[in-house]
Amino acid sequence: MGGGKSARAACDGWLCFEDEAGFTRRPPTGRTWGRRGTTPVVKVCGRGSGRISVAGLLAMRPGSRTRLCHRVLRHSGRRGERRSLSERDYIGLIDGLHHLVRAPIVLVWDRLNTHVSHAMRDLINARDWLTVFVLPAYAPELNAVEYLWAHVKRSLANLASVALDRLETLVRNRLKRLQYRSDVLDGFLAATGLSLDLPPPSP
Repeated sequence: MGGGKSARAACDGWLCFEDEAGFTRRPPTGRTWGRRGTTPVVKVCGRGSGRISVAGLLAMRPGSRTRLCHRVLRHSGRRGERRSLSERDYIGLIDGLHHLVRAPIVLVWDRLNTHVSHAMRDLINARDWLTVFVLPAYAPELNAVEYLWAHVKRSLANLASVALDRLETLVRNRLKRLQYRSDVLDGFLAATGLSLDLPPPSP
């Protein structure tokens, strides 16, 4: 993707991983303490619908602080409402990062249909500072943002949220805290096992 643009042309830019996640009023299941022989039970309200969709972007460059950008959308569950992020939502997130770092971006993400659609391809081709690589199918362990979602969902385990707006606030707060924890963000990148091979210095 990206009209044949090469990664070497963007070697002075930022390497970014992107992924998305959904959060509902049914909390992730986590381990906890309880009386022997008695399984702890967390009661949640089954009424209502809706979900929180989040796109996360981890950006790194040698010698710079790792950055986390995200976009959060709340879906109320009304008839005819889109239940996922659109191409414009994703490209808005990427444009926001580019405005922040003012450098070329090499983006790595999965094969979600919105990522590889014709509309997205046109948006990518219109940005000469953006180079995109698509991960192999069924390889979530290579995407650093997958580890970010595991960390956030673990912090929300067994939480009985009573309202969708409250859940949105909690997700935003978790992500905002992580924006200031570059050491934790670096850990997500290291968990992929990928290494960044820099080009040899110019003679």
